[in-house]
Formats: sequence, C-alpha cells, structure tokens
Amino acid sequence: MASRMMLRQLQRQALSSQSPVVTASLRRTQFAVRQAHHWAQQQPSSAPASMHMYRQTNSRWFSSTDEEPKKEEAPPKEGDVAAEEATEEAATEAPPAEEPSKEEQLEAQVKELKDHLMRSLAEAENTRKIASRDVESARQFAIKSFAKSLLDVSDNLTRAMEAVPEEARTDKEGNPILTTLYEGIEMTDKGLLKAFESNGLVKYGVPGEEFDPNKHDALYEYADKEKTPGTIGQVMKPGFMLHKRVLRPAEVGVVKAE
Repeated sequence: MASRMMLRQLQRQALSSQSPVVTASLRRTQFAVRQAHHWAQQQPSSAPASMHMYRQTNSRWFSSTDEEPKKEEAPPKEGDVAAEEATEEAATEAPPAEEPSKEEQLEAQVKELKDHLMRSLAEAENTRKIASRDVESARQFAIKSFAKSLLDVSDNLTRAMEAVPEEARTDKEGNPILTTLYEGIEMTDKGLLKAFESNGLVKYGVPGEEFDPNKHDALYEYADKEKTPGTIGQVMKPGFMLHKRVLRPAEVGVVKAE
C-alpha cells in the first residue's frame, strides 16, 4: 500500500510540474514498482528476498546464478550390458584351478622318465646298428685291395687257356704235354675263382648278356645279324663284383642294330 500511495503522490507532482525529467523518473519508478509487485506475487512468502534476482532480456527471465543445465548421461546399449553380464557370469562360474595332487605329480614324473628312457634306448639301438653295419662293411671290403691285385692273375690264367688251340686241349695222344699243361692251368684258374667266391668275389661278363652301363664298359659297337642288339657280343676283360658291389667293370663290345 505504501508503494502505491508514494506512486500516486509522484504522479500528482509530475502533473503539477510538467517537467520531462520528473516524468521520466516517474515512469522508471512505476516500472520498478510493478516488477517488484509481480515478483512478490510469484515468490513464496518464506523464501528470502536476496535468494533470486531476475532480469528481462529479449522477453525471457533468467536466474542471476547462470547455472548451466546438466547433461543427461546416455543409457548403456543392450549389447554392452549383455557383454558385461556374460563376462561377470563367466568370472563367477569359472571354478578355481586345482593344484595337482602328489599322486598326479608322481605319475607325470614317471611318464616323463619313461619317455626319456625309451628315447635313450632307441638312440642306443640305432648307434649299435650303425656300428654293426660299419664293422660288417669294413670286414667285407677289407680284402678289396688284395682281391683287386689278384684279378690280374686270373686274367693271365684265362689268356693262357685261350692261347691253347681247341683241338690240342683234348688231344692226349698227339700233344700230351700241351694237353696236360692246359688241364693244370684250368684247374688253377678254377681253384682261384672258387677262393674268390668264398670271399664274396664273383666273376661276370659272358657273351649274350644284356648290356648294363653300371656293370659294363662298352669299348666299341659292331653289327651282328646273328645276335640281339643291345647285348654283349665280345668280352675283352671280364668283370668282378665284391659282395654285390662292382670291383672292376667288364670291358665288352656291344652288338648294335644295323
């Protein structure tokens, strides 16, 4: 009421004075009184007057505290929630790792030691086989150089027998000395070949055999209608094998196709 009476008194003074300054002041005072009256009607009576102050800007009222609005947090996605729940369930459901018992530890040690033992036995067996094979090979081929030196003796005996004519080999009445000499050379050659065979040395290379480049050395080729092409036609020097290994290849002449 006091504010209204004071407002009316100012209005009377402004009308009486007709001054523009007083009129402007009166208008400002009226506007302030109306704002205060309007604010008093909207605010509760228990609230203190100094708590909020309002200002009008662009026809909108704002708080003097200028508090920024709080941003609402985005709700979690369904996939993330399901993944977190699955992780928590797996963590809770997984049983703790149990330590092996003494019996299981001993069984594991026995198994490991058994594996090491089997490997050691296998390695020892392989070593024994290799050593045995090396010893056997050394024993079989220890006479290689000695046997090779006797091959020339066998070749000379063969040449001596071939030098005797075929008709004189059995003519004991006409050439008894030559026949006897031939028989002695033949017996010596057979005894030598028998000694060779008992030690694993075998003679090979006769006409008619199929040519084998691993066992024969072809000195020449010639055409022969009566013999099969690719076979041995003539033997210049027989070959020898020591325990199925070529000691000396046979030197031969091979029949070729015309």
